[in-house]
Amino acid sequence: MKNIEASVGAVSTQEKKSVAAVAEEGIEEEECHQMRNEMVFFLKEAPEYRISAVAEWCENSRGDILTAEPDIYFLHVRTGQRCESAWGCLIGWSEPGEGQEKWDTLCERIEEFENLEQTICNEKSVEV
Repeated sequence: MKNIEASVGAVSTQEKKSVAAVAEEGIEEEECHQMRNEMVFFLKEAPEYRISAVAEWCENSRGDILTAEPDIYFLHVRTGQRCESAWGCLIGWSEPGEGQEKWDTLCERIEEFENLEQTICNEKSVEV
C-alpha cells in the first residue's frame, strides 16, 4: 500500500427543511438540515490535476444524521456532471502521454484512500 499524505481543511453549507423523522417511540416532526460538502483531491506532484467530490446528507438540530449514508459522488472533470467513481470523471475525453498517466495516478490514489467517505464529508481539499 502506498504512503499517502494529505493536507486538509473543512467547509460545509446548510439549508433547513422540515421533515417527519421516525423515532423509536413513534413519529415526530424534526428540523432537517441539508448538509453538503464539496472538496477537491489533487496530485501532490502536479496540483493542476484535480477531481472534485461531493457529500450530501441530512442532520437534525442535535447533529444526528437522519439519512442512512451520505450521498457521495464525484464531478466530471470537463462537464461537471455527477459520476459514481473518480474513474467516471475521465470518461469521454483523454490526455495523451504523461497527462493521462497523471490522471490515472490521481484516480488510483483516490480509490486507495482510507476513510474516503468521511474525508469527502469533512474536508475541503486533500493532496494525494
